Amino acid sequence: MARSSTKKSARRHLLALVVVILALAGLAGGLTKWGGGSLTPRLGLDLEGGTELVLQPQLVGNQTISEGQVNRAVDIIRQRIDANGVSEAEIATQGGRNIVVSIPGSPTAEQLDALKKPSQLRFRAVFVQALDQNSSKANPTPSGAPGGTTTPSATPSGSATPKATASATPSASKTAQNGVVPEALRAATTAATPTPGSSGGTPSGKATSPAPAPAPAPAQTPPAPTPAQAEAAVKEQASKGLVGMGWDKAKADAAAAKVAKAYTALNCSAPGALDKVVDDPSQPIATCGEDRVTKYVLGPSEIDGSEIADATSGYQPGPNGQPTSIVEVALSFKDAGKAKFAAVTKRLFALQGQTPLDQFAVVLDKAVITAPQARAVITDGRASITGSFTIDSAKQLAEQLKFGALPISFALQTQDNITPQLGEEQLRIGLLAGLIGLLLVVVYSLLQYRALGMVTVASLVVASVITYLAVTVLGTTHGFRLTMAGVTGLIVAIGVTADSFIVYFERIRDEVRDGRPLVAAVETGWRRARRTIIAADAVNFIAALVLYLLASSNVRGFAFTLGLTTLIDLLVVMLFTHPTVQLLARTKFFGGGHKWSGLDPQRLGAKESVRYRGRGQFGAPGAQRPPATVGSARLAEGKAQA
Repeated sequence: MARSSTKKSARRHLLALVVVILALAGLAGGLTKWGGGSLTPRLGLDLEGGTELVLQPQLVGNQTISEGQVNRAVDIIRQRIDANGVSEAEIATQGGRNIVVSIPGSPTAEQLDALKKPSQLRFRAVFVQALDQNSSKANPTPSGAPGGTTTPSATPSGSATPKATASATPSASKTAQNGVVPEALRAATTAATPTPGSSGGTPSGKATSPAPAPAPAPAQTPPAPTPAQAEAAVKEQASKGLVGMGWDKAKADAAAAKVAKAYTALNCSAPGALDKVVDDPSQPIATCGEDRVTKYVLGPSEIDGSEIADATSGYQPGPNGQPTSIVEVALSFKDAGKAKFAAVTKRLFALQGQTPLDQFAVVLDKAVITAPQARAVITDGRASITGSFTIDSAKQLAEQLKFGALPISFALQTQDNITPQLGEEQLRIGLLAGLIGLLLVVVYSLLQYRALGMVTVASLVVASVITYLAVTVLGTTHGFRLTMAGVTGLIVAIGVTADSFIVYFERIRDEVRDGRPLVAAVETGWRRARRTIIAADAVNFIAALVLYLLASSNVRGFAFTLGLTTLIDLLVVMLFTHPTVQLLARTKFFGGGHKWSGLDPQRLGAKESVRYRGRGQFGAPGAQRPPATVGSARLAEGKAQA
């Protein structure tokens, strides 16, 4: 029964390994056909070449840039690139001002756009929000509101959040309709709906006393304000907002007059409209929404992206802690940001009903992502961003919030294709070195372990197949690219994998030398070797992990491949090597100790001690069991004496 159970266990392990290999192969094939992947690993900058981008800082007036700001920008750009996996990009400074980014392969348009326009994330109060009458995309909406969409009402962290109500009118503002809404904030973009019997109209849903319907009157369209009138109104509103922030009246009037002129001249639908916007954090600005239809006048920056501690995406948990169907981006601020965010929400919450002075805009690269309205005071620095987006778009937004704050804006200066630094010849040399190392390991295994060495060869083949598939899949799903350093890590992994087999085989041979039968030697040797193999692989993996976390560029590629192959080594030893040896130990060739099996007791110098063999029998290891038992021998002796 024990032997049958061992066979079943070994076969189950081998079947599990086959399932893993087939799953990886199916995933690689599916990604190749439907996911834009490839059946070959992606190569890094040194082997394939790529694209070089030179980013130049955009300075305003007498603004200067320090070395610390440039280094901070390099770190953030590297984090953005690494957020998609080990892409092996190279980032460096040039002349203490410019940043040179070298990307392997042919980046997508989205990746290039993200690097061409390093984003500046700021939080600003809203003074003016209206449709851009200069824009050809503008569609007038009732009451001049930028949209007719209602958004989720948000409440402080820990309380319930009602679901969103569907829009009843077409939206003219992507910001209002598809924008994200921080927790305890709500976009105030719903147009007022006149109710019967009211003179000026009240918001929809507000109770009013019934009144007879008035006689139909000819529709009258109020005359459009002249540019001078519009500029004066914007100036008055902006000045009011600045005074509410504590500015001196004379200073506020001067800044409001300047931003009102910029607002009047701004055409959001014109190409490059935002390029003309001067993003001075200490001054109010006139800018556009992402939809290029809505125009804003915003106050000075009160919080910037560097105050964000973390941003993650996922499904919003409900009151019972279980995830709901609402996709959210959880946003948290650092200590200084918490205090600033609390002060802002406290001021805006006191301005409820004075729309848009109670709104707060999130500005990314000069464009307004959303302009929500304060509905509560947030003191813990935690906000939940919800809205009409998917898991993928929420992930993208979380990365923008987390890595979107650069100390200064940059613009693309040049973009060039670069040739491989090493090329195919160096890759062939590296692969040849790996092949030579593999052949040496195979020759040593066959000489040292004879037929048992074929298990080593088969294990290396299985490990190579899994590694190839894993590297190929990771290249599509996580942007992993194989560099020369990564190839070196794969070559080193051959020795790591062979080490595990040697430890196991030597343990088995030690047990055979002690006189154990092969089946028992395999199980006992495995129990002892397993601890050693796991300990050795754990040390290798920890070393690779520390190297990956502390290093950068190509060194991380070496650490990644070393850590990956270490995990694959454990998988192969557990699911292939040990089960295979278990099954071979029950064959006549290996179990009988054939001289070419590598487990010959005589060649290994097994002890000739007399051991109990069961059924009252004793004998040397490997000795054939006598045909007669001890009891029958005594019976024969008694008959002879008689």
